[in-house]
Amino acid sequence: MSRTRPIVAIDGPAGAGKSTVARGVADRLGFVLVDTGAIYRVVALAAERAGIAWSDAKNLGDLAQKLVQNTSIRFEGTRVMLANEDVSIAIRTPQMGMGASQVSAHPEVRAALLDLQRQAGKDGGVVLEGRDIGTVVFPDAEVKVFLTASPEVRAHRRYEELVAKGNKDVSLASTLEDVKKRDAQDTGRAHAPLRRAEGATLVDSSSLTIDEVVAKIAALAKGET
Repeated sequence: MSRTRPIVAIDGPAGAGKSTVARGVADRLGFVLVDTGAIYRVVALAAERAGIAWSDAKNLGDLAQKLVQNTSIRFEGTRVMLANEDVSIAIRTPQMGMGASQVSAHPEVRAALLDLQRQAGKDGGVVLEGRDIGTVVFPDAEVKVFLTASPEVRAHRRYEELVAKGNKDVSLASTLEDVKKRDAQDTGRAHAPLRRAEGATLVDSSSLTIDEVVAKIAALAKGET
């Protein structure tokens, strides 16, 4: 289909800075940001509150369908809403990150949320980030990026972020272990595993600043590189 403005699909492993970069690219281009990773985190949080195990594919799928049907997952500016509750902070814990990785591995959950993601971005002028945006959600995206960094760099960034938020029960070693565990889960799952999409530009942010990464992806979207 022909779009007047492109879809920018940013995929990559946990801790690569996708959320921050996607927000920066959306701001620079004047595009809408669709945080698909947050959607799976909300499902993980809702499941935990409902007493549904993250390994329970059928009940997780039913829960995800219900959340979509009731329009319970919404983005209001920078806030992520679950029904009428702002869960922006509650979904950003390491535990919910692991939960998102587990629930997103279930085809039942991904199928329930696929239309929600596609509807949000189908007209273009959007930036989406996640694990399978360029491979499954929008394989026809005009701009595809695989954003990564070394596990050590990603762990250090995540550790500093958690410490800055006042989390005192975390260490750099445990954060690195979480990053590697998340990588194994995301790349090894049977359904929609994390991988670089065909035609995606590889951007390694290990030695780049956020501004440099944002500028590089924005230039791709503008056709300047």
